[in-house]
Amino acid sequence: MLRLVLPKGSLERATIDLFEAADLAVTRSSEVDYKATIADPRVTDVRILRPQEIPTYVAEGLYDLGITGRDWIEETSSDVVSLGELHYSKATARPIKVVLAVADESPWRQVGDLPAGVRVSTEYPGLTRRYLLEHGVDAEVRLSHGATEAKIPDVADAVVEITETGRALRAAKLRILDTILTSYTELVANRAAHEDPEKRHAMRQLHTLLQGSLEARGKVLVKLNVGEADLQAVIDIIPSMKAPTVSKLFGDGGYAVETVVPKAEINVLIPALKDAGATDLLELPLSKIVH
Repeated sequence: MLRLVLPKGSLERATIDLFEAADLAVTRSSEVDYKATIADPRVTDVRILRPQEIPTYVAEGLYDLGITGRDWIEETSSDVVSLGELHYSKATARPIKVVLAVADESPWRQVGDLPAGVRVSTEYPGLTRRYLLEHGVDAEVRLSHGATEAKIPDVADAVVEITETGRALRAAKLRILDTILTSYTELVANRAAHEDPEKRHAMRQLHTLLQGSLEARGKVLVKLNVGEADLQAVIDIIPSMKAPTVSKLFGDGGYAVETVVPKAEINVLIPALKDAGATDLLELPLSKIVH
């Protein structure tokens, strides 16, 4: 039913891992194969291509559904339907930022300070030209095929580059003047395909699986028993997504309590629960959380 295109390159492994966690395992003959399959009746075809190209191909209807970054959607001005952000990346769940940067010693402090004819190097020429035009800057925008931060001062006077932490820019002795765009990975659909009720329903189901897997990351299920006298003390120290589930045990056995908590807090939480009177504590991994 759905023709799916996934990103190759820096997002490739993280995307494959996400699909596997969502029970949508991607199978291919080798890690360099551009064709793949997913054993799911909603997916008929899978391709793995550069994320820069994916918005255009989805907009043109070559694929029904794709994963790419908001940066490439804006760069290509592609008319696609966003089904939502997927908060993951090659290393963290942080978004990338597309920023305008200049040398540390540059006298320019804001985009309006850039003079006419300023040389700007970037992998995002379309986005950069529109941004500079909006700010009244007549610039010479040059396409960069990588190592953009190294183009100053010989090749360029300023760069438009992506960053997660700004560390690489600082190492290159560059200073950020402005953030042009904050970009998450997104699940995007072809507009005509999205208007088909059957395909739209399948798209939403796949999105539910992917988002549920992301929601479960970094969280665990905690289950415990506690006597009635200690119940309130246990409840008071339990962090939970909404409210913990509390069930009466048979007879006079007290209560069973369960809740979802951040994995990062579990090393402090479990001893504290035991100190508060909890017994029979269980910590269980989660694969999906669907609201």
